[in-house]
Amino acid sequence: MSSTEVIGRRVGAPGSLSGEPADAGANDNGAAAHKRKRKPLLSIVVPAYNEAAIVEKNLARLCQYMESLEDECRWEIVFVNDGSTDGTGELAEAFAKTRTNIRVLHHVVNFGLGQAIKFAFNHCRGDYIVTLDLDLSYSPEHIRELLAKIRATRAKIVLTSPYMRGGHISSVPWMRRTFSVLANRFLSLAARSNLSTLTSMVRIYDGRFVRALNLKAMGMEVNPEAIYKAMLLRARIEEIPAHLDWTLQNAEGVKRKSSMRLMRQTIATLLSGFLFRPFMFFIIPGAALFLLALYLGAWMVAHVVRHYQALTQYDWPPARASWAVAAAYNERTHAFVIGGMLLMLAIQLISLGILALQSKNYFEEIFHLGTTVYRHLQEEGKARRGAVRDRS
Repeated sequence: MSSTEVIGRRVGAPGSLSGEPADAGANDNGAAAHKRKRKPLLSIVVPAYNEAAIVEKNLARLCQYMESLEDECRWEIVFVNDGSTDGTGELAEAFAKTRTNIRVLHHVVNFGLGQAIKFAFNHCRGDYIVTLDLDLSYSPEHIRELLAKIRATRAKIVLTSPYMRGGHISSVPWMRRTFSVLANRFLSLAARSNLSTLTSMVRIYDGRFVRALNLKAMGMEVNPEAIYKAMLLRARIEEIPAHLDWTLQNAEGVKRKSSMRLMRQTIATLLSGFLFRPFMFFIIPGAALFLLALYLGAWMVAHVVRHYQALTQYDWPPARASWAVAAAYNERTHAFVIGGMLLMLAIQLISLGILALQSKNYFEEIFHLGTTVYRHLQEEGKARRGAVRDRS
């Protein structure tokens, strides 16, 4: 049972039982209930895989913080046990029994971060949806700032960023920190955006907007994918400075194994960059190879000219040029072969880049159309359901 349902049952119960008109006190209670209902519902999505060591402690900390926000919003937690094998799901279920606004969803096997988040989105009822890592490396205090920012700016997505001005990082291993900085700079360049962090999982979405994005990624690349599709729709995306803090993780007696491996992150980052600008993976290397082929071509032409000037025994110019090319080829065979191969490869890569650019443009048009149709159908469905309720 959600907190919304609990409020709905408590308010108005006396009138419904007695059948008598409400008095002034009841009107006051009704007004207060109406005010509470106007508060936005905030869904907190918490995916987890093999987090038995911290699940109860961190869920308790998260709930304690959310209770401090009840003057600003109603809230629910949607916990996704992504195929854990260490009792994470059972511990989360036991904790959820102590609350009315926590739901625990389960995957039979580990599908990955992207699938867990999409699964949760389908079960969220919130006007806004926050995704949060169970390790709380971004503390729950960021939730208030995210909610304030999205309501003030009417953005569709607000990201937390430890790399923008005002953000900072604590106790993160240097290798992971360096990789994260480089990966986000690469993605920002590929997306041609002013965002300093595109991979951060801790963010807030407009609920209606994100449910219409039709995300496909199964793994960590779901975060850049959401940004990419939001950009296609010209949606407003904002950032707030954040504190990424691994102090609590490092203080654990037995260090937890991270489900995010650097090799997988590298592959996911490259794939996400390809998603933003697929043609640059072809055109930029193709242009570089083409310039190298031109250099070798100029070098070969210089050798042909030199041999042409030396072959004075041939009076007929075409024969003289032919023998000059043959002499240059015999002298620098590898240059001719490598230059020819580079030229062919450059032409192929540039051609693939043009095709990728064309395909990207087609995809953007189809995505715009599909999203518009999907939203229109949703609105029509809501209108029909409302009409049915009115008639009944």
